[in-house]
Amino acid sequence: MKKMEALIADDEEPLRRYLKAMLCEVWPELVICGEARNGREALEFISKHQPEIVFLDIRMPGLGGMEVARKITGACRVVFVTAYDEYAVEAFEKGAVDYLLKPVTRERLEKTVKRLQQQISTRSQPSLDATERVERLLADLANRRSPNYLRWVRVQHKDGVRLIPVEEVCFFQASEKYTLVVTKGSESLIRKTIKELAGELDPG
Repeated sequence: MKKMEALIADDEEPLRRYLKAMLCEVWPELVICGEARNGREALEFISKHQPEIVFLDIRMPGLGGMEVARKITGACRVVFVTAYDEYAVEAFEKGAVDYLLKPVTRERLEKTVKRLQQQISTRSQPSLDATERVERLLADLANRRSPNYLRWVRVQHKDGVRLIPVEEVCFFQASEKYTLVVTKGSESLIRKTIKELAGELDPG
């Protein structure tokens, strides 16, 4: 039996790596057959390799995720990735659209994976009007979008960079010119003061 294949399209490499790592944990049977840095790369890859699923960042330079989705309507299952905040969750749910909010949490990803697996097991066809529903939703939410608060904390990890979703941080601790970022399973230093962070984080 052929394994399910998926493409990840996002213009930020750290976010592609982060989502790929989480998918490997949550759905190890899924094959991430490629990555795309923009919409044009995504279209070319989908045309050539025909993956069953594509994770599409809505905002990408040049050709955005919505434009890509329009061009591949019905060809594969689309999971939109967006930075819209919590107030969008209920609206997306009512629209029965597969989506992930940035920063992607394991709990949210598990829910999306279960939805995809159920659709695949029942052999339901990819929705033909999902793109239109998402466009209407985003247009409705555009005027109510929350301020652009910090959603990820970038920390040095071995030879690269690790992205920590803000909601996974237990607390920040001041340490001279640095700040200690503490989660349930790790501690990391960042070159940013508590005062700087206070101005970037959601007051809520």
